[in-house]
Amino acid sequence: MPERHEEMLAQIASEYYLENTSKVEIAKTHGISRFQVARYLDEARHEGIVQITIRRPAAVPVEEAELARALGITTVTIAPTPTGALDERDRLARAAAGVVARVVTEGCRLGVSWSRTLQAMAGHLPTLPGCDVVQLAGSITVTGGSGSGALIHRLGAAAGGRTWPLPAPLILETAETAASLRRQPEISDALKAAEDLDVAVVALGDWAPGKSTVYERLSPTQRRAATAAGTVAECSGRLLAADGSAAAAGVDDCVIAVSLAQLKATPQVVMVAPSPDGVAGVRAAVAAGIVNHLVLGPSLAHALATELDLIEATATEDPA
Repeated sequence: MPERHEEMLAQIASEYYLENTSKVEIAKTHGISRFQVARYLDEARHEGIVQITIRRPAAVPVEEAELARALGITTVTIAPTPTGALDERDRLARAAAGVVARVVTEGCRLGVSWSRTLQAMAGHLPTLPGCDVVQLAGSITVTGGSGSGALIHRLGAAAGGRTWPLPAPLILETAETAASLRRQPEISDALKAAEDLDVAVVALGDWAPGKSTVYERLSPTQRRAATAAGTVAECSGRLLAADGSAAAAGVDDCVIAVSLAQLKATPQVVMVAPSPDGVAGVRAAVAAGIVNHLVLGPSLAHALATELDLIEATATEDPA
């Protein structure tokens, strides 16, 4: 590009962007049409003479205590926004470990469900106050990781107390098979131990592919039935409708896990909600009375705060 032409582009761009001169005035000054001015401005951007930086406003911070009050629960813990190598799951796991370390006390009975985030959480709890540990959901085998049985043994070692493993699959093909397994002494003892918990640690999954431990383990027919029954979320194998009731999907009797009634009776329930789209699930869990301490990421916290009118929704600018 000739130097003289480049200088002209820089001059016109300066007048327009820095001095707020209109295209009509620039055209008169330089003896060209306003359409040429527009073309020169486009050329200046294309050649890098003009570089435009857009600074988007930071998300409005959400106050944890305010969100907890609005939801009607004890505490909300928002995992920090990623700033380094830690992925979202590990940030949630660390935050959950901090909450568990606060609420677990010497001599209590701790119940733990399973999710990948809870599995990661155990790595941040090398020790716990001396307590007993109960497995709250039947075993799940996952690719590339350890399942729920390994989690309960790891936490049991950290706590140094008695453990109640639940040596059964989370979901059985028939209610009859599940009922038969529940009568076995070791399984029956673990489920009975869940009736007298001091603290429960569970995960909340959206009712969607890849978001729920149960969703992928049901047949297409069962999934459709669960969706038709109004399922919005899943917790420890139990399906939740939007109003917090158990979704009548015909799956509950096939599940070997803590019941919603047992969770509701537990004084302290720590719930990890990993999905950024989990507003409906959180509202359902709150309505069900199965969460006291909620651990979530900043995106879900912002979405909940917006729905609860704690902050204003971000306006969308009309491009016209």
